[in-house]
Amino acid sequence: MFIQETLRFVVDILKVPAVLVGVIALIGLLAQKKSFSDVVKGTVKTILGFIVLGGGATVLVGSLNPLGGMFEHAFNIQGIIPNNEAIVSISLEKYGASTALIMAFGMVANIIVARFTRLKYIFLTGHHTFYMACMIGIILTVAGFEGVQLVFTGALTLGLVMAFFPAIAQRYMRRITGNDDIAFGHFGTLGYVLSGWIGSKVGKNSRSTEEMNLPKNLSFLRDSSISISMTMIVIYLILAICAGQDYVESQLSGGQNYLVYSIIQAITFAAGVFIILQGVRLILAEIVPAFTGFSEKLVPNARPALDCPVVYPYAPNAVLIGFLFSFLGGLAGLFLLGQMKMVLILPGVVPHFFTGATAGVFGNATGGRRGAMLGAFANGLLITFLPVLLLPVLGALGFANTTFSDTDFGVVGIVLGNMARFLTKEMIMIAIVAIFGLLVAHNFLGKRKDAPARNKEESS
Repeated sequence: MFIQETLRFVVDILKVPAVLVGVIALIGLLAQKKSFSDVVKGTVKTILGFIVLGGGATVLVGSLNPLGGMFEHAFNIQGIIPNNEAIVSISLEKYGASTALIMAFGMVANIIVARFTRLKYIFLTGHHTFYMACMIGIILTVAGFEGVQLVFTGALTLGLVMAFFPAIAQRYMRRITGNDDIAFGHFGTLGYVLSGWIGSKVGKNSRSTEEMNLPKNLSFLRDSSISISMTMIVIYLILAICAGQDYVESQLSGGQNYLVYSIIQAITFAAGVFIILQGVRLILAEIVPAFTGFSEKLVPNARPALDCPVVYPYAPNAVLIGFLFSFLGGLAGLFLLGQMKMVLILPGVVPHFFTGATAGVFGNATGGRRGAMLGAFANGLLITFLPVLLLPVLGALGFANTTFSDTDFGVVGIVLGNMARFLTKEMIMIAIVAIFGLLVAHNFLGKRKDAPARNKEESS
């Protein structure tokens, strides 16, 4: 009983991003031997920033959910809406223990991978770590893993994944932030990297989304909160009219006039974005200096990999453009799936906002407005088709009616699921350990090659 309660307590800490990052900040500040006052201030402000960010996300999701309902009712389309939370909640009853252990030891594995390889990234997005641990735990359990073998293989897989995805996004993070202080920790990375790559190919001479030349009487649109509000008002009103007054007032607004309700929800959406931006600013002011102490002691030169809203303040207009074009990509993907007589993946407004907005920022960093639009559109297609390819894997596990929404879950799930189908347990474990071993060897050989150059510099 005591062990179960302790495990539950630890998992609850690890699942809450605010507490997890607060603990990291606390360790970092203590490692730097900061004063009691600085330790308390830095830790509390880091936790406060994440709670503000989470509050903004809650406000934003609350305003987006009715939009999804209007869309489904207006166009009468039935299909699967990918949702991380849904599939995780279904699976926890059966796979909860393995999920908790893989997550806890996976975070330790992430530190080990960062310490002994060149993937110097500590993944701090707790809820996404939890979701990935759940998916890995399901696939390995069905493949026959159990006990120590399950936890060891699952944790090492998770640790590698948590270091790998921030690494492939870092070149674009440097473009977005203008420095190398923070990394990106959200399992939609392949869509964002694709968006950044597309931006670099199509965005020559394309101006940034943040450079708007507007007539004097429209200068108020330079304020991102106003421009987001106005754009979303138009979208909400169109969908409310398409869904019909009766549906909106009886099912969504609780009797409030459907047009008034739509306008309020649109401005609430903009308020959610505004709150998120304030939370991010609070976090960045505290976590980067605190993390320096943590990384110096445990993982020299490591970077904290933070959740996707961390990039929103760098290009607020790209956030809105990315959402809209990702959703358009989802609609285009839905049409193509219908033409190919495949399972219909409905564009979920929430995943298209968070991943589309981020893809817009990545695309804008390399290709301006064209990069933001086309990169986010490509992301929308990707998060429509990857869940279709993941469904057979999850369908075999008894989850045919739901699936994960973000790109990295799709790719990791497809690869690991097919390994589970065609390889033995021992072969899978050897493959995962071999990948870690190769990364360690590459780091060791790289250090040996770098040593003569460093010695030469020091002697000169």
